[in-house]
Amino acid sequence: MRYFKRLSLVLLTMVATLSTAYASDTAVIEIVTLKLKAGVSYTEFAPIDKAVEDQHVAKQSGFISRESAAGENGEWLVIVHWESTKDADASMASFMNAPASQKFVDNIDGSTMVMKRYSKTP
Repeated sequence: MRYFKRLSLVLLTMVATLSTAYASDTAVIEIVTLKLKAGVSYTEFAPIDKAVEDQHVAKQSGFISRESAAGENGEWLVIVHWESTKDADASMASFMNAPASQKFVDNIDGSTMVMKRYSKTP
């Protein structure tokens, strides 16, 4: 549980930092990279990741699309398109309280998680 609280703090800090960097009415592409915990296979994690998308992320206001991909050595990539920074921030703020997120968080190495946002140009 302590790990979950620490990851929550990291995510909230990321939201605060990222939200000040972009105009709230600009479409956003969010890129997240992370590593799976030792012993967690891509095959095991893929349905967990899909559940987070279906049960939480895709239901958020401003959601456009999401895709994930496995990399090498336990790496995982997530790309999410949002209508605005405000929408992306709201989703991230509610993520840690979403029922589907617990299993997701339990299977990743939170210390390796890196999130970046890019403003989509017209």
